[in-house]
Amino acid sequence: MTQTSIALPARPRRTRPPVFVALIAALLLVLFLLPAHAAAPPTPVDTEVALATARKQIDDIRKRVADETDDATLVKQRGDALDIQSKADAAAEALTPQLASVTARLSELGTPPEGVKEASDVAAQRMQLDKTSRALDAQIKLARLLSVDAGQTAEQISAQRRKQFQARLGERRDSFLSDQFWTEFREEFPRDLERLEALRDDLATAVGQTPKWGWLLLGAAIALTIALRVAIGRMLLRITATRVPPGRLRRSFLAVTHVVLAVATPGVVALLIHMGLDWNSQLSDSTSSLLANLVGTVCFGGYVSGLGYALLSANRPSWRLPPISDIVATRLRWLPGVLGVLVVMIWLAERLPVLLNASLTTTITLTGIVAVLTMATLGAVLAISRRLRRQAMQESETPIPFWVSLLLGAVWTVLILSLASLLAGYVAFGSFMVKQVLWVLIVLASAYLLSTLIEDGFSTLLGTSHRDGGEHEAPSMRDQAAVLLSGVGRVAVGLLAVILLLAPFGEAPMDLLQRFDQLRKGLAIGEAQIRPGAVLQALMVLALSLLAVKMLKRWLSNRYLPTTELDPGMQLSAATLFGYAGFVIAVALSLSAAGIGLERVAWIASALSVGIGFGLQAVVQNFVSGLILLAERPVKVGDWVSLGGVEGDILRINVRATEIQMGDRSTVIVPNSEFVTKTVRNVTRSNPLGLVQIKLPLPLSTDAEQVRELILQAFSDHEDVLDTPAPNVFLDGIEGGNLVFNAKGYVSSPRAAYGVRSALLFTLLKRLHEAGLEVSSPPTMLLASAPQPSAAPLAVAPPAQS
Repeated sequence: MTQTSIALPARPRRTRPPVFVALIAALLLVLFLLPAHAAAPPTPVDTEVALATARKQIDDIRKRVADETDDATLVKQRGDALDIQSKADAAAEALTPQLASVTARLSELGTPPEGVKEASDVAAQRMQLDKTSRALDAQIKLARLLSVDAGQTAEQISAQRRKQFQARLGERRDSFLSDQFWTEFREEFPRDLERLEALRDDLATAVGQTPKWGWLLLGAAIALTIALRVAIGRMLLRITATRVPPGRLRRSFLAVTHVVLAVATPGVVALLIHMGLDWNSQLSDSTSSLLANLVGTVCFGGYVSGLGYALLSANRPSWRLPPISDIVATRLRWLPGVLGVLVVMIWLAERLPVLLNASLTTTITLTGIVAVLTMATLGAVLAISRRLRRQAMQESETPIPFWVSLLLGAVWTVLILSLASLLAGYVAFGSFMVKQVLWVLIVLASAYLLSTLIEDGFSTLLGTSHRDGGEHEAPSMRDQAAVLLSGVGRVAVGLLAVILLLAPFGEAPMDLLQRFDQLRKGLAIGEAQIRPGAVLQALMVLALSLLAVKMLKRWLSNRYLPTTELDPGMQLSAATLFGYAGFVIAVALSLSAAGIGLERVAWIASALSVGIGFGLQAVVQNFVSGLILLAERPVKVGDWVSLGGVEGDILRINVRATEIQMGDRSTVIVPNSEFVTKTVRNVTRSNPLGLVQIKLPLPLSTDAEQVRELILQAFSDHEDVLDTPAPNVFLDGIEGGNLVFNAKGYVSSPRAAYGVRSALLFTLLKRLHEAGLEVSSPPTMLLASAPQPSAAPLAVAPPAQS
């Protein structure tokens, strides 16, 4: 499906210093992660009283768990048990340093001397420390025992909830189709109506006791809330279109803001109505609790409605996130509001019978009615989707994806099974199945919106492609960070969605919080305690340290080192050594931030020594050789070297190997140990000049002086031949009846020798021909110059021929 592009007003680009923004954000995050000023540690007396109270509370919970049948009460008891466990663990953690301090002070006092009376003040202090040590040790043991008991109690409650849950699902009652069910319903429903009338009278009394000016004030507040909802919605649309960075983030951000408004508006209205009904606290405790919980349920219903409206986006197709066609979004625009009302009805059907102490048949009837309404709604959605899908297939002739058909078939199967269960008398099972379909729909839609917001946010705020507009540019580190962070965020959203999907099967949000709390406490590895907060802090320190090293290295390379007398190769070597040292310091700082001192990594060094002995000798040898190359500088970046048949320019000296560019512009990776253990020819180390040598055989009858002057003139006429050292011509001797002239000259670089020699040879042959001097044809013509280098734009010579 092709979606309409978003037409948004253009706005000028504003440049922002990314490094400065990153540093500010990192600083704020570090300040956020830093612990606040620690509160005063609890006294032993306060700790003892708190532990005794917690012990009494956990014993009371254990006595009542076995006979408890209300699931809400069990959830509360389990939350209390988990809270006691957390407090016991915190108490043990707080007392442990105190015990360590007392033990250290006792060890400083040492053992009392034998046969010598100890000083009274020292003896009194020793006695007091012994007493405190025993008390702290006993309290720590008690706290740990209480933590274990609370954890076991929480597991016991979870097991009982799962057992009751399975029992309720398997319970069978009289079917709605049987006469016996309706006979019992007609007998018990009038009494349930009387209880409902009592609730109605309670609410009517509450309405009458609230003053009229109070209702007028609340009505004005409700009207103002609705007006603010409309105004804020328009303002957010304008801000999103003009201030949010361009891209998909605009759509996902607007969708999230619509969901927030959909939650806040009905929630505020429901809260105002609750305040009006409970103006003078005239409601009973049960009714007040019902209304307070109803406010939260209305907020959740608003969330469901807002989520549906945000994803369908029937009024703004160009801002729609999921790939839904316009006709589907238009036909289903009624669905979010209906689902929000169904959520509130489902909650009322579960809580009202408990509040009114209604009969079983009335409770089953309410549950069945709500379940049938939910089935009818979902069935209508499936029917409309099926009809529209067939219409789309006829128009476009494109097949529907198999997974879509499979998903719709599974939903139809669940709805039919739920309806059959309701008619057969398994009301709890049928109602659970249809509510679970609705719950899965809500969780998946929420996960989709949240993961989309995470991906769009990171890709827009950290990515670089949208700023530069280049689609073919190589991805930068910002793009990699955006992809990595969005992936981590989406995985976390997926895990949270899975946990929420399992919640109706006996789990609860408190279980998730408990697992996060256990994760927060960390994992003990030997003497080191690895905590997620410490790991995150270590990663922050490592990232900031590496960023600082990178910035300082860039400053050294670009600003400071060029002002020194060091040559470019030495400048690069110094910057590289600084980078290595900075990396080691950054790792050491991150380990310290994680709570792992350098003295605790001896086992790592031992493991590395074993690894070096078996397979890392070459790696360590090359690393050390690289440090030697950077320190002693027998070769440096830019040198022209020859090593074992490899000849070219040194491009880069890395930790393990050195990169050499050959004459054909290919790159050869040579291990650093080769430069330390083998013979290396460095052409440019001590003498940067290049030698141009030409040997010419001429007949014996040739005028040697004329040839000498002609060759010297050719060398002098070439602009690249240096005047100092001056070129010269030698007569090597007579070979095969020919005079052999050996001409030598120098150029500024060996890389230019090959091209200069070729040009001189062309010139000499032309001038000899014009002077009537012919070059002889011996078996071999000797042309010598420096070897061919690797510099790309410079043509240089291969090794001399003989």
